[in-house]
Amino acid sequence: MALRRFQNHTPSLGERAFVDSSAIVIGDVQIGDDSSIWPLTVVRGDMHRIRIGARTSVQDGSVLHITHAGPFNPDGFPLLIGDEVTIGHKCMLHGCTLGNRILVGMGTTVMDGAVVEDEVIIGAGSLVPPGKVLERGFLYVGRPVKQVRPLTEKEIAFFPYSAANYVKLKDQHLAEGFDQP
Repeated sequence: MALRRFQNHTPSLGERAFVDSSAIVIGDVQIGDDSSIWPLTVVRGDMHRIRIGARTSVQDGSVLHITHAGPFNPDGFPLLIGDEVTIGHKCMLHGCTLGNRILVGMGTTVMDGAVVEDEVIIGAGSLVPPGKVLERGFLYVGRPVKQVRPLTEKEIAFFPYSAANYVKLKDQHLAEGFDQP
């Protein structure tokens, strides 16, 4: 795995966390227990912090970055991701906040300052504009996203199932040594 120190910040991994050997994690990044970073993913905490909770999965080809502090945004935006979040393939998460038990569909972009509350599904290919707040318990789809309907009980039950499934899969990958170059 490629963990790269940057400006006195070294990425830290929780217990049993998995970072695929083809992924790169840079700078001020903390990855929670039992979380997984899959092939060709970039987690770049070089100008602000990135925090990823427990049992969260970041799928292949995703890019996670921050918004730096500067004259147009004095505080910048860190990237904060909660527990039991499943982030689909090729997602772009940039300086946003995601709560717990969320499914981010493949190819979705979540932009600076956006907030996704707990228990939300974002459909594949969606765009969450800067500063947008996605309310807890709903399905959102589109470019830009629109609230479509409340989540069903079955969809809400899927969040811990998906998290547990990826914990099991990452354990298999760790056993095979796929976190080593």
